[in-house]
Amino acid sequence: MSVYLTSANTLRTTRILSVKTESPTVKTFTVKDKFCAKAKPGQFLMLWIPRVDEIPLSILNAGAGKVSVAVKAVGEATKALHGMKSGDTIGVRGPFGNSFTENRGGILMVGGGTGTAPLLFLAKKLAAKAERLSFVIGAKTKNELLFLNELDALCSEQSAIATTEDGSYGMKCLATEPLEKLLDEEKFDMIYTCGPEPMVRKVFELAEQRRIALEASLERLMRCGIGLCGSCVIGKYRVCRDGPVFNAAQLSEVKDELGISKLGFDGGRIPV
Repeated sequence: MSVYLTSANTLRTTRILSVKTESPTVKTFTVKDKFCAKAKPGQFLMLWIPRVDEIPLSILNAGAGKVSVAVKAVGEATKALHGMKSGDTIGVRGPFGNSFTENRGGILMVGGGTGTAPLLFLAKKLAAKAERLSFVIGAKTKNELLFLNELDALCSEQSAIATTEDGSYGMKCLATEPLEKLLDEEKFDMIYTCGPEPMVRKVFELAEQRRIALEASLERLMRCGIGLCGSCVIGKYRVCRDGPVFNAAQLSEVKDELGISKLGFDGGRIPV
């Protein structure tokens, strides 16, 4: 194990610098940490909420000694974190995993829910380099559409295409529905995606049919973050160590599980 990984894997206590409300269920937390501040788009960290639990979170932004994560309140740990404020103490390990590769051609990003966070991090890196940058973002309702203004500003030509399941904003459909027409009308060199796994699978299938390069960030149950516990396994891969970013060739090897099943807290297989 490298000296860097050993250091990155050491739990560091730090204080919350700021808390920003992004939606009724999502808040962005920024903390000071010299290791995670060097993270690349696609990497994740393990965040410890004292007396509650430790959870994996995709990185929204990093630099200048600080790191930010967007957190949706869905369980005990995330709800406890939402109750914390600036100045409160938390713990951090990381950054862990690999990162997205940076393509300079025509780029399409497809994000769902908090999966938009690592894609926004990447989009900021690519905005000045990519030939063209387009974005499709989906959520259940208008209130849950994340970072729409920031994404609009980064898109090369038209605004980001927004979809909502209830039709309260943009197109009334899933984020994957506008993709087929978009991919048939425009040429893209790379697709990046992150979000609910059934969405990721559909994006992968569309990219595979059209032979477009793709990278997807996967979410799985992660306990250790360094590939030891096996709770995040998909096929032959450990998402925390071999990913969380996987290319199309790797995803084709795990088609039997992608968007279909995963390991639960008891180690048994459950539907995604």
